[in-house]
Amino acid sequence: MAFLEKVLRKEDGIDIEEFLNNLDTEDENIYDDADAFVKPMALNGDEDIENIVKELKQGNIVLLNIEGLSKRNAIKLKELITKIKSNTEEIDGDIARISHDKVLVTPSKVKIIKKKEVQ
Repeated sequence: MAFLEKVLRKEDGIDIEEFLNNLDTEDENIYDDADAFVKPMALNGDEDIENIVKELKQGNIVLLNIEGLSKRNAIKLKELITKIKSNTEEIDGDIARISHDKVLVTPSKVKIIKKKEVQ
């Protein structure tokens, strides 16, 4: 019973930042039975498009960070996103902006619901 009390009791002094920062700690063994991955990638230039398309063709979802390029060159960003969108549509994937600096790109058979639900 003491164990349950300890688990259910709110611990004082929990460092939420430390907890959240440790969520992404890698353990190589957890990847053995995965069918696909969500891969964070940064879009900095033309050379990144090939790697993004490669990941999509392997069935992986790409979480694309566009923050750096959006601050440096909005015209180049639009050009690169247009290329990624074209390549994504060729393989029947999907693409959507999910925040100011993140774009979600999915492979075929994975679609993004883009309309907001009215509540």
